[in-house]
Amino acid sequence: MTADDYREMALSLPEAVESAHMNHPDFRVRKKIFATLGPDKTWGMVKLTPEQQAQYMQAEPGVFSPASGAWGAGGATIVQLEAADPVTVRQAMIAAWRNTAPKRLAAQFDEL
Repeated sequence: MTADDYREMALSLPEAVESAHMNHPDFRVRKKIFATLGPDKTWGMVKLTPEQQAQYMQAEPGVFSPASGAWGAGGATIVQLEAADPVTVRQAMIAAWRNTAPKRLAAQFDEL
């Protein structure tokens, strides 16, 4: 998966917009970050719950890993793009979007 694939995937979600945070791209829903793209564009981050993070790390340990420090302990999960399967990343990205989007907005998109 490429950085462009990751970006396109993030922006395909309802009301997703690209912004910037600490000089690299991030993806937001209603001004809240649900994913980022690393400065070197070899990795991304999805904002999962700790439980979701554990599931993805167990399923694909070479692809998903916790971000460093408290962010990682809270569910921020690094995605190694080159090793990533787009179907699995889309599932994680949708979970991150749902975790971040207002409940009413997320409820409108049950098909995601």
